[in-house]
Amino acid sequence: QVQLVESGGSSVQSGGSLRLSCAASGDTQSSYCVGWFRQAPGKEREGVAVIDADGSTEYADSVKGRFTVSQENAHNMLYLQMNNLKPEDTATYFCAADANAFLPQICRLKTNDYEYWGQGTQVTVTT
Repeated sequence: QVQLVESGGSSVQSGGSLRLSCAASGDTQSSYCVGWFRQAPGKEREGVAVIDADGSTEYADSVKGRFTVSQENAHNMLYLQMNNLKPEDTATYFCAADANAFLPQICRLKTNDYEYWGQGTQVTVTT
C-alpha cells in the first residue's frame, strides 16, 4: 500500500504561480509511475503530468510549457510547479501512483493506470 498526501493548493490570480507537493509513504518502492491529475466540477478526472522512476515525463497539452513535474526520491516527494495559471486550471488536484515497479512501462495520463490516490488539494485561479 502507498499513502499519498497533497498540499499547496490555494487561490491565486490568473498569471500567478503555485507549487503543489505530494508526500508518499508506505510501499513506495512498488510504484514506477507517479503523477498529478485534476478534476473540475462536473468534469471527469484528467491527467496533468506524470513522471517515471527514471525521470521521464509526460504532460497534458493544456499545461505544456507552464507546469513542471518533479520528484525527490530521497524524501518520497512529488511536486508540481504551476506557472502562468489560468482560470481553466481551477480544479481539485490529485497525486497518484501506480503499482507496477516490477513491470515498468511507459507512464500514461490515464486514471485507470494508477492504483493509489491522495485526497486532493484545491486550486482556484481567479481573473
